[in-house]
Amino acid sequence: MVYNAIGTRENIKIIDSAQYGGVKIDVMEYQRLLGSTNPFSASDLYFMAKQNIKVRQVAVYLTKDKVSVEPGAMSYFQGPLEMVSGVTAGNALGRLFSGAVTGEGTAQPEYSGSGMLVLEPSFQHFLLLQLDHEDIVVDKGMFYCAQGSVTVKPIMQRSVSAALGGGEGLFQISLSGTGLVVLECPVPSCEIDVIELNNDTLRVDGNFAVLRSGNLQFTVERSAKTLLGSAVSGEGLVNVYRGTGTVWLAPTIKVYNTINAARAVGGSTKSMNMNTSNSK
Repeated sequence: MVYNAIGTRENIKIIDSAQYGGVKIDVMEYQRLLGSTNPFSASDLYFMAKQNIKVRQVAVYLTKDKVSVEPGAMSYFQGPLEMVSGVTAGNALGRLFSGAVTGEGTAQPEYSGSGMLVLEPSFQHFLLLQLDHEDIVVDKGMFYCAQGSVTVKPIMQRSVSAALGGGEGLFQISLSGTGLVVLECPVPSCEIDVIELNNDTLRVDGNFAVLRSGNLQFTVERSAKTLLGSAVSGEGLVNVYRGTGTVWLAPTIKVYNTINAARAVGGSTKSMNMNTSNSK
């Protein structure tokens, strides 16, 4: 049986798509929200559309393959797909611990076989990647979906400075192998700077690096060689990436955090410090 793509309706646009092996993934975007019957929400919906605040959804088409997803992300599926939870009596405690420290679900349900799996609609942005014998580390909470040939596991920060001062927490998520991966991201791909390092060093003021190659060394260090220099520069500590690989930076996360913080206190962004460290 052939499962047809659902992103063919006039109001639904496929904004990204990839296929590898027996897995095809579409990232869909609803161009407008047309179902509201409340006139008071009309202005909100209008300005949301103008600012690209749109509903997006991920559809996965399996042909004798498998995929793991973030718990609670499934919306519906069609066909003879088999779902297993990934939690057994032997690994339940470890799964609970890793879920608590990484911010990810306790275990990623796995769907295998042939059929169509559609995940929950969301205002988040989705990054669709294809790994080719690669190892990447992503910010906590970003994992959304991965082909079964990709290994998803929590990893501990390699240095004490990164664990205590990097703003990423003690654990992050490692994705390794070959296959398709979908990540949830607070900003769209057009606002991500991809930095290539070739035996080089990258220093970042804040934790807005959403992805890095797994082989890169990650530490937290003073921005200058001396404490006085760091204090005078106003930068203090910075996240440092060394080696050969790739770092994905999302600098505009700071801007959105500033806007959200100002709105929360009823103030203006002019009075807020743009140099806030955060990722999600």
